[in-house]
Amino acid sequence: MSREGKEESGNIWKSRFASLILQLSHTMRGFKLKDRCKTTQVHAYNTNPFPISPTSSKLQYPTINSILSESPFLPYGLPKTHSFEPPLDLSLKSLDFVQSLADLYRKLQMTQDFNKSLLYLEQYALLYTLGDPKLLRRCLQSARQHAVDVHSKVVLSAWLRFERREDELVGSSAFDCIGRVLECPKTALLHGYDPKSVFDHCQSHPPPNQISDANNFLTSENDGGIIHFCIHNQEVNCIRGRIAALSAPLKSMLYGDFIESDKEKIDFTHIGISVDGMRAVDSFSRTRRFDSYPPNILLELLSFANRFCCEELKSASDSYLASLVSDIDEALILIDYALDERAPLLVASCLQLMLRELPGYLYNPKVLNTFCSSEARERLATVGQTSFLLYYFLSQVAIEDNMMSKVTLMLLERLKECATERWQKALAMHQLGCVLLQRKDYKEAQRYFEMAIEAGHVYSVVGVARAKFKQGQRFLAFELINGIISEYTPMGWMYQERSLYSLGKQKILDVNDATRLDPALSFPYKYRAIVMVEENQIEAAIAEINRIVGFKVSPDCLELRAWCFIALEDYQSAIRDIRALLTLEPNYVMFRGKMRADHLVELLSLHVQPWSPADCWMQLYDQWSSVDDIGSLAVIHQMLINDPGRSILRFRQSLLLLRLNCQKAAMRSLRLARNHSTSTYERLVYEGWILYDTGHREEALAKAEESISLQRSFEAFFLKAYALADATLDSESSSYVIQLLEEALKCPSDGLRKGQALNNLGSIYVDCNKLDLAADCYVRALEIKHTRAHQGLARVYHLKSDQKSAYEEMTKLIDKARNKASAYEKRSEYCDRDMANGDLSMASILDPLRTYPYRYRAAVPVSQKKIMKNYVYE
Repeated sequence: MSREGKEESGNIWKSRFASLILQLSHTMRGFKLKDRCKTTQVHAYNTNPFPISPTSSKLQYPTINSILSESPFLPYGLPKTHSFEPPLDLSLKSLDFVQSLADLYRKLQMTQDFNKSLLYLEQYALLYTLGDPKLLRRCLQSARQHAVDVHSKVVLSAWLRFERREDELVGSSAFDCIGRVLECPKTALLHGYDPKSVFDHCQSHPPPNQISDANNFLTSENDGGIIHFCIHNQEVNCIRGRIAALSAPLKSMLYGDFIESDKEKIDFTHIGISVDGMRAVDSFSRTRRFDSYPPNILLELLSFANRFCCEELKSASDSYLASLVSDIDEALILIDYALDERAPLLVASCLQLMLRELPGYLYNPKVLNTFCSSEARERLATVGQTSFLLYYFLSQVAIEDNMMSKVTLMLLERLKECATERWQKALAMHQLGCVLLQRKDYKEAQRYFEMAIEAGHVYSVVGVARAKFKQGQRFLAFELINGIISEYTPMGWMYQERSLYSLGKQKILDVNDATRLDPALSFPYKYRAIVMVEENQIEAAIAEINRIVGFKVSPDCLELRAWCFIALEDYQSAIRDIRALLTLEPNYVMFRGKMRADHLVELLSLHVQPWSPADCWMQLYDQWSSVDDIGSLAVIHQMLINDPGRSILRFRQSLLLLRLNCQKAAMRSLRLARNHSTSTYERLVYEGWILYDTGHREEALAKAEESISLQRSFEAFFLKAYALADATLDSESSSYVIQLLEEALKCPSDGLRKGQALNNLGSIYVDCNKLDLAADCYVRALEIKHTRAHQGLARVYHLKSDQKSAYEEMTKLIDKARNKASAYEKRSEYCDRDMANGDLSMASILDPLRTYPYRYRAAVPVSQKKIMKNYVYE
């Protein structure tokens, strides 16, 4: 086809695609109108958005061909190559990642334990770019483990809770913890440093003010005599010596040169304390402890303690009040009093509740007033409750919620003010630059990026280049990135960035170099796909997106592939991708924020044959057996639309998401499974899985056992067996796990889960060298379409020295599986070196993130050198 023909074809396709989206948007508005106009009248308003043919009673759904006459002008559509940009990395990005980690490890080894907390926070900032939630959580856990002061403990325990999003569980509150000291809100308020205890179970602690020496309860009526404090028309009788012992100013007043020292009655009417408050002061002076006082009396004691410098009374009042704060409303009221009276523990307690309610209370005026202004930061600093750590957490929450908001900008400005070390300044300046760039304040963004570079963050050159490009300085932006490539070891992101400022063939060469150096970057795949779409090569564009979706699933890639399927009128495939996308992000909005993805599914569904519940189950079995995780996710999403309370579907969803390495989405699905449980025994199982996936194996086992005591079920036995098998198994333990799996198989379940149980049972038999029993399990699993059992059966053949059968078994898995990188990798173990190299090359093409092929190829030359060396010596 000539170039002119291609352009004409491309324009026709763009018009058709634009018309379809316009029609869909009209249809969506029609749906909303329909919902508003429901009625029981016989001649109700005709809300059907699709006309009925005069010659047929069937609805006439619009097709792309039937709406070509619609206006092609749309405010949204496919992205254009000239305006398509990769996002900036918001965290620290090292030019030599391994060396930076090694340097940080060396610093950790040389630093005393009680000074390590901030180093682990730096490690968190460095590792953030990898996007591994488990790795990041481990950094925060280590920072909390080595936290010394109450403030750091409070912030880190809240941060850990935020990362878990435990608030998604029905019935949980901000003060709930997971039963470990690590996140316990009450333990965070205790002074002291014990890094070995943070993973221990929480225990009840008496309020600090109630711990006192028994001798403090002894009082004497002859201890200086009685002094009467008059408040309005009432008197409070106190022991002069005991009151004087509360502070030096009171001692001077009662025993010094002041006129009060000669008086038996002293007027305290204008001191600012009530009669009940003064009685509480008297009681504390005698016993050094509190009875059950309401918060207003304790606040009076704080004020009194500050007025007369009663440090012990202030500390006890502060601790007692801090232990009483239990909900966010109390915290919002008390924090101002706490700041005015400079009560650090009470401020920490209120602060903790605010932090543990994030992101829900982020925009509460009281919360904003506490954190956002420079004056608020200074006010918190007076009680030791401000830090880089605090504002790092707050700014991360704000960025995740709304990167462009004024609140985000203000919190990052506070972060900058708290930064003391070079990495902290670099991070704060770089993130400020990123936010200002999004807000289109290009000159100010450039200034902050340049300050980040001065602090040692070379990656911020990308921000400077982007800001210059936005100001029309393409050549200067190109020269900046070109200089980085020349000066440092080239990396994928460097060529990716330079491609934005390159022209002609150089642009696509840079994009290809970016993929060669870093196959995990998604922008190059999407860019090449969009180029193909503009050239009307839709199938090729889909194939390009398939390359990255095969090993790294993300909503933006699924969205782009769905658009391409819409262009091909393959609505079933488009719906599949959008449903999978919605599983990852339930509130996703497509077309650059113009249309909700769930609405688009509803509209596209009008163009495909609907599935009954039986059809859905058949499709799920087919997708599951063909190892098509995205297809399985889509089917489950459709089933949940019809039956949103089905816990077992949520659970299966979580298993698929874990397989796709979507940890947060998997935990959300698992929590929703728990929330929708209709029975106690089922709820306990899902709580057990949540505990297991967050590293609490013993607690998971306890949940499984409790569930079994209520109801023998497949999932309870399976959970218990899985958790036990996670440890190193001896022969006795293996026998017990086998017994549990056999009990599971006796319980009602469907073939999908029974296939998994049989597969696991086969693995245990292999470990016990019971190969015939293992083979039987794998064959039974294959009979119910558990395709992954081919891999287990291949292992059995391999252990029986039947390499040919093992190879053939893995070939069957490759033929059936849609996701087959791991199958190629495993098959390479059952063939000669040349064939193994071919399989490993294919595994690397399908999934460049798999490490075994690289290690194997690296080991082969070393092995060959050893052989040659031995030959020479002989």
